[in-house]
Amino acid sequence: MNPAGDAVDLARAHRALVIKLRHHGDVLLASPVFSVLKHRAPHLEIDALVYADTAEMLTLHPAIAQVHQVDRAWKNAGPGAQLGGEWALWRALKARRYDLLIHLTEHRRGMWLTRLLRPGSAVAPRVRSDDAIWSETFTHYYALPPRGNMRHTVEVNLDALRRIGIAPHEDERGLLLISGEAADREVASLMSAHGLAPREFLHFHPASRWMFKTWPAERSAALIDKLARTGMPVVVTCAPGKIEMDLVARILALTTTPVINLGGLLSLKALAALTSHARAFIGVDSAPMHIASAMGTPVVTLFGPSGEIEWGPWRVAHRIVASSQHPCRPCGNDGCGGSKVSECLTTLPVARVFDALQSLLNEAA
Repeated sequence: MNPAGDAVDLARAHRALVIKLRHHGDVLLASPVFSVLKHRAPHLEIDALVYADTAEMLTLHPAIAQVHQVDRAWKNAGPGAQLGGEWALWRALKARRYDLLIHLTEHRRGMWLTRLLRPGSAVAPRVRSDDAIWSETFTHYYALPPRGNMRHTVEVNLDALRRIGIAPHEDERGLLLISGEAADREVASLMSAHGLAPREFLHFHPASRWMFKTWPAERSAALIDKLARTGMPVVVTCAPGKIEMDLVARILALTTTPVINLGGLLSLKALAALTSHARAFIGVDSAPMHIASAMGTPVVTLFGPSGEIEWGPWRVAHRIVASSQHPCRPCGNDGCGGSKVSECLTTLPVARVFDALQSLLNEAA
């Protein structure tokens, strides 16, 4: 039922495009939109448009027909290469003849694409009331939550569907990430080489691309030493970027116990395959935490300036470790005063994180 009376008739739609031009975790948190839409209209071909570096969050999703990509490297490849990339993308999208477009952010590209593709129906978040072009582009608008949002980002994404008359069922709202056979084989080989048995190791991902979301190296190292006392091997991962690799190097230099270091060695699909076999995942607010949630792995996560209500582990056994001594959090700032260092996060005690893990493991035993 759609009280607004302007529900989209999915029976008359043949193809839909869902646009999510954000970071890795944001894209994964949009995965239920595809599942719900496909369940409601099995005949519908549903495509995604995302940044190229985030595409692995959605490839192999059974509800998605094609994953179109915007490569952020086009801008650095020269005007000719950028024009060529944009033209090829435009032609691919135009050829699909979309009946429905679902835009899940305020990104201006979604607005211009809607005007150029001319789908019969298009839904997007409502933005400033004085943005005349935006307010005249889409057929439907859904309200974004105000600052201090008390709803998870998954539910906010699903508001786009609610606005056009599609009410998600409870069993449709889970995250979905398919690692794939190639990644599964790669990780099986790695686990065999390191003597790892399924559900008999801990996965620790201490880094984030945003350093203001990261715990100090010395505390991460102390936690690893305490984790070793559980008797389970600890596998450390990070992205291949220099900042994260350097952080892991500092952490491991401070540890006194053996660690299996796979930092910088895994694709996103392989990371998903690995964490699916872990007894538990430990980390900060980052895409790998959402990946662990999608794979059904119990999660312990540290939160600082970002909000656990909006961004916490979704529909998986978990423990949140956050400061109760800083009434200013979650502030959403990039560190205290923009310093890239978040006191509410850096001061979290090692013992609290370890105790949270013990509680989680005991619950799952």
